[in-house]
Amino acid sequence: MIVFPNAKINIGLRVHRRRDDGFHDIETCFYPLLTVRDALEIIPTTEFQFTQTGLPLDAIGSNLCVRAYDIMKKDFPDLPAVSMHLHKSIPSGAGLGGGSADASFTLQLLCKKFKLQVDEKQVADWALQLGSDCPFFLLNRPAIGKGRGELLEPVEMPLKGFKILLINPGIHIPTGWAFSALSTSVPETDLAVLLQQPVEQWRNTVINDFEKPVF
Repeated sequence: MIVFPNAKINIGLRVHRRRDDGFHDIETCFYPLLTVRDALEIIPTTEFQFTQTGLPLDAIGSNLCVRAYDIMKKDFPDLPAVSMHLHKSIPSGAGLGGGSADASFTLQLLCKKFKLQVDEKQVADWALQLGSDCPFFLLNRPAIGKGRGELLEPVEMPLKGFKILLINPGIHIPTGWAFSALSTSVPETDLAVLLQQPVEQWRNTVINDFEKPVF
């Protein structure tokens, strides 16, 4: 079976505070880019295998697809061995969520392939163990994300008739460094309210806190 994990962008991203668990409370709008995607194939085999092509990735042992399989294997010891092949097209370190998408699509594909009796909450719990934005890719539609990003509320976006131009300058931004460089604050107006303004006004009101330190 083959699936095509897609990218996302963040339309606005405010970091409210650092939490006691080391993560941050955020408020953002996740917006899926369904035409920017990787390709993931999983087939049963006698011994676990993972191969990759396309853009270079991390070491196999730390790959999120492999970690997703390992997390499920702990709860389902009888989960069969599989052969995974990932063709990577979404750049890493670009805020596009490619690794998170790969992980979440792996969870969903394994559940479907082997007809596992798992509820949505369990899959979401697995996804959150893999990354703060992994739960979004289980929903995969425009949504306001709060908490670590896992508290999701679908939102209608006034983008009919617009196009999204995606530019990758080839600069890898480590997530840990980006958070450490931030100063946090709580905005006066909820992002969901700001996004209902005319798109032409967003440049003055819809802010991504990472822009200042990264630029």
